[in-house]
Amino acid sequence: MIQDAYPGAPFRPVLTRHAEAETCADPSSVITLLADSDTTADGFTSYRSSFAKGAVGAPAHFHTRASELFFVLSGSLRVLVGEEITTLSPGDFLAVPPHTPHAFAAAPGCEADVLFVFTPGMGRFDYLRLLGRVMRGEADPKEIAESGQRYDNHYVDSPVWRAALAESA
Repeated sequence: MIQDAYPGAPFRPVLTRHAEAETCADPSSVITLLADSDTTADGFTSYRSSFAKGAVGAPAHFHTRASELFFVLSGSLRVLVGEEITTLSPGDFLAVPPHTPHAFAAAPGCEADVLFVFTPGMGRFDYLRLLGRVMRGEADPKEIAESGQRYDNHYVDSPVWRAALAESA
């Protein structure tokens, strides 16, 4: 049993049971919300994304305040970091520091199941919910662009990433 609090700990232990976790689903992925900054004293935000074959993931972007950590649970994830594209396999870990352009998608012909962690955390669950609504056609994509500052997502153009996506289409 997880205790309610530990002396000196900055926040209470966080336990998210799979059966009770909120999910945001769209035609290409299922995002399972695990822990947001409000439960971790802004220490981290974490979620799991299960991408279908051909899922586009996220376009090229960067964060100014958070490092984004990727851990591939199964499948293969294609990622852009700076101007380099690589494929992550099960058990691979990637840490992308702030101000570093990156993008990701399921590798061509593959599914991907990935654990994401942002540190420090900063209330990203509402962004993920919005993303799901946009992908399902329930919200205007302009809302994503308008929320960039609030959620620390700053989109950039990447000719390298565009070419990689076009090649695999």
